[in-house]
Amino acid sequence: MKIVTTVRHGELDPEDRLHAAARIEKLQRYARDLHEAHLIVTVEKYRYLVEITLRLKHHEIVSREEADRARVAIDRTVDRLEEQLRRLKEKRVDRTHRPGISRDGTPPAAESAEEKTGAEEDLA
Repeated sequence: MKIVTTVRHGELDPEDRLHAAARIEKLQRYARDLHEAHLIVTVEKYRYLVEITLRLKHHEIVSREEADRARVAIDRTVDRLEEQLRRLKEKRVDRTHRPGISRDGTPPAAESAEEKTGAEEDLA
């Protein structure tokens, strides 16, 4: 995964850059199709605004956070992205396919009358 870092109106410690890269790399456990991460850190007086954009195969996920220290803002942003990726992964894994027309063009097999009456007797 490619990580692009942009810092606006200030400097970012090399330790904070490494910390951000390590945290972003860990996000690959939730989505294997991560192509690129863009980290934007904006310094305004005493606060740090951090925005991270993740590019996946068919999605783009963005998270923004603000804090008085760069590392805290980075951690909060990555935590929010982790939650979004976890939800996306659950959707991908838990996706159920509805019965429809199969590849050979036949409709799905219907329940027989015996199975229906047996199920109704169990409920009574």
